[in-house]
Amino acid sequence: MIFKTRVRYFYVYVFLLLFINYGFSQTNTREKLELKRAEIQKEIKKINELLFSNKRKKTAVYSDIENLSLKIQRKEELVKLTNQQINLLNNTIERNQKEEDSLESNVIEIKKAYQEMILKSYKTKSGKSRLMFLLSSESFFQAYKRIQYIKQFSLFRKNQANKILFLINEIEEINKELNFQKTKKEDLLKSNRSIQKSLESEKKESNILAYELRRKEKKYRDEIVNKQKLSLQIDKEIERLIREAIAKSNKEKNKSDSFNLTPEAKELSKNFVLNKGKLPWPVIRGVVIQTFGTQPHPVVKTAKIKSNGIIIATAKGEKVKTVFDGVILSVLQFKGSNPTVLVQHGNYITAYKNLSKVYIKKGDKVVSNQNIGEVFTNNSTGNSTIQFSIFQNTKPINPLFWIIKM
Repeated sequence: MIFKTRVRYFYVYVFLLLFINYGFSQTNTREKLELKRAEIQKEIKKINELLFSNKRKKTAVYSDIENLSLKIQRKEELVKLTNQQINLLNNTIERNQKEEDSLESNVIEIKKAYQEMILKSYKTKSGKSRLMFLLSSESFFQAYKRIQYIKQFSLFRKNQANKILFLINEIEEINKELNFQKTKKEDLLKSNRSIQKSLESEKKESNILAYELRRKEKKYRDEIVNKQKLSLQIDKEIERLIREAIAKSNKEKNKSDSFNLTPEAKELSKNFVLNKGKLPWPVIRGVVIQTFGTQPHPVVKTAKIKSNGIIIATAKGEKVKTVFDGVILSVLQFKGSNPTVLVQHGNYITAYKNLSKVYIKKGDKVVSNQNIGEVFTNNSTGNSTIQFSIFQNTKPINPLFWIIKM
């Protein structure tokens, strides 16, 4: 009887161990999804604050559709993510329910076995029976062993009662977790219904704006092309300035694609690399509205846009800060564009485009988080944006891999 009960408990504990390990895995996945969901919610909040805080003008402009497209895209991501959470919760609830049923079945079996053990123990519990059990020993050693057996049997009985209580507590905990998961699922479903309702409204608004502006699509396409041309001009000038600085560092004796650095500049470059993924943002508040690389335009899908950096929407009058210690390599401005500041950090260059004011000059030493200018605000749209780029020598690299997640 004792052996069978122990075997049964062994299987119960193996089951519990597997259940706990699975629970940790599910909790980890759930926490990651919740964290990602919270990040997107914060981003949507920033989009509303930075791109939709001003009352829209009576005359519709394409930037309205661009901003709406961005918000719709993020909300669709949020709906998708919330659906993943709901599916995960459905699986967890179903599995937990099965685990609870299995545990309850095991408790019933163990209780039954325990009751049988107690009943048999009770029938032979008299002091006389115990005394006869001891006196019938053939030797002192056997008597000693029987005393130990009686003690172990008593202890085992006590442990069995404790284990039953333990399993009952486990069932109660699973019940609490199930109730929490069911409540969480209902909250997520309500949230999704609310998001989907607002999505429908925003998509209608976007379609109305698109219809109103359809006659101006050619003009808008031309604007995109002209912006790309201007951006390409600035990028070429940045590359020229960096190459010029590289040639100067090599004293123009040999051609090279990288800077000939002083020991101090090498140390600065090394520290810049060590801070990859930890660099501060060039503005205190902001949301990325255009990513690095070549991509379709958010509204005119047939048009391609190329960016050597990321475009960040921020607040009006926001100060622009350096992301690391360095030296001002150049302050440049083209006709029809706003100032761009280049900061050198060894063989890395950071670029801050679309400033309205500049507080520094070429050759100045700057430190991390130092104000170097002020972001430009477009009067017709009310949007304040900055383009931030990072170059390794002349090669543009994705800034999102370098700046800290906001």
